[in-house]
Amino acid sequence: MANKIYDYLKQIYPPQVADETLTRLQALIADYRERIDAESVDEPFSQRDVVLITYGDTFYAADEKPLETLNRFAVERLAGVVSTIHILPFYPYSSDDGFSVKDFYAVNPALGDWDDIERIAQSFALMFDGVFNHMSAQSDWFRRFLAGEPDYAKLFYTASPDMDLSEVTRPRALPLLTPFTRPDGETLHVWTTFSPDQVDFDISEPSTLLRLIDILLFYATKGADVVRLDAICFLWKEPGTNSIHRPQTHAAVRLMRAVLNAIAPQVILITETNVPHAENISYFGDGTDEAQMVYNFTLPPLLFHTMLTGNTGKLREWINQLETPSARTTFFNFTASHDGIGVRPVEGILSADELSAMVAHVEARGGRVSYKRNPDGSQSPYELNCTYVDAVTDPAEPEALQVQRFITSQAIAMSLAGVPAVYVHSLLGSHNDIEGMEASGHNRTINRAKLELASIDAALNDGDSFRAQVFRRYVDLLAERRSLSAFHPNAAQKAIDTGNDALLAILRTAPDQQLLALFNVSGETQTADISAITSGGRDILRDEPTGATVALAPYDFAWIVF
Repeated sequence: MANKIYDYLKQIYPPQVADETLTRLQALIADYRERIDAESVDEPFSQRDVVLITYGDTFYAADEKPLETLNRFAVERLAGVVSTIHILPFYPYSSDDGFSVKDFYAVNPALGDWDDIERIAQSFALMFDGVFNHMSAQSDWFRRFLAGEPDYAKLFYTASPDMDLSEVTRPRALPLLTPFTRPDGETLHVWTTFSPDQVDFDISEPSTLLRLIDILLFYATKGADVVRLDAICFLWKEPGTNSIHRPQTHAAVRLMRAVLNAIAPQVILITETNVPHAENISYFGDGTDEAQMVYNFTLPPLLFHTMLTGNTGKLREWINQLETPSARTTFFNFTASHDGIGVRPVEGILSADELSAMVAHVEARGGRVSYKRNPDGSQSPYELNCTYVDAVTDPAEPEALQVQRFITSQAIAMSLAGVPAVYVHSLLGSHNDIEGMEASGHNRTINRAKLELASIDAALNDGDSFRAQVFRRYVDLLAERRSLSAFHPNAAQKAIDTGNDALLAILRTAPDQQLLALFNVSGETQTADISAITSGGRDILRDEPTGATVALAPYDFAWIVF
């Protein structure tokens, strides 16, 4: 393992610098080895894995810390259904709903403390955010950087505004460089990929990379089972290049993986890179040396398109291209998250007209579109801001059909090879929080409403409410899914062309079970001839036998085991 670590360091730094950095990194590893209980993992994933994505303060209650409230909701409502909770950044922050971190080693006191995190860990595995590309401009580290303190003097990336930075890939329509004034009056232009309050780290300085690895290992001591590498593709900056997916970035991910393998092999890395599919899956590496999971970013927009058009053709073709490089890597299958629906991943899959139709639908529901700046100075959409419920349903339809349509979209995601991840507002059937968005002035707030737990409990206990209908169906599906070996992430997957683009047929095959997931994404009843696949089986959701033909009502689906 030491040889691998050294090799990765040499892929980032000149030989002498790599030598010096290795010595310091070995000391860091030795220190944490005494504090982390290493656990060997024979099977990193199974069909029993389900991740809930939520903010630490999505729920609130009087006289209770938000993390306590979250734990109460999860234990009472999701025990035996969800295996892992991804608590979005719960550290002290200054902006971007947690992603402008001020202190990586602390819990935001407005949420709770480390004891609250550890209490949640008693019932669920935990996913932490490693926000390693940038930090808050209001942090103590950045203050010390501006003051020129020796240990912080090279922590953040600076560049001259006279440099040609036109090739740099921009995820936002904001200036790349932000001027800051030092105490002596000097102006520094700091690289800010995402916003002026998020200053980018400079890992060309080895001490910076060592700080990030220290944070990673600290999280392992605090119960992190999965660490999400936020926006990691932008980690290495290099004027004159696109400064995305640079070889040094991949080497840094390999280094983090190797360090974890050495002292905390049970901790899984997942990369968050909202980019076209081929670029996204590059973070699997060779299947053993980078991330064990990657976000399946193409799924949310492509599934949205499928539900909007009632045509599964492009989704079917894409599913049949999905593969991972090893049995120890898998996709993180989500349809919604705290962010909007990213559209860059469907570049080359959907046409401009198809994307325009999605934009029009979102805007008709009160949603918004967020834009990025292109190298030629133009702007193009990068994200649709809308809850997934409002993205894939039609308010003109009866409520029961809206519920069915949404649940079918989620069942498609659950049926794919990988680990399903469920955003809390999808689980709760939340509609667009237009009032909250307008009050905050931020598009993404539309999908980040804060909820009084008493009101949510009342809605979920009212069987006729929209929230209760969605929640009950969702939870029942997740519970059923966990019992089916055909949904193991390593079970073979094939999308079958039934000759009817209103139908999606996904065949999953495990050593001891085959399952046909069959979906109707149209508003008309469809009949599927499955005789080429099986002469019949058992529809486990209805607990009844099926024959060689299956009729599905509008937006209906079946899981057929044979």
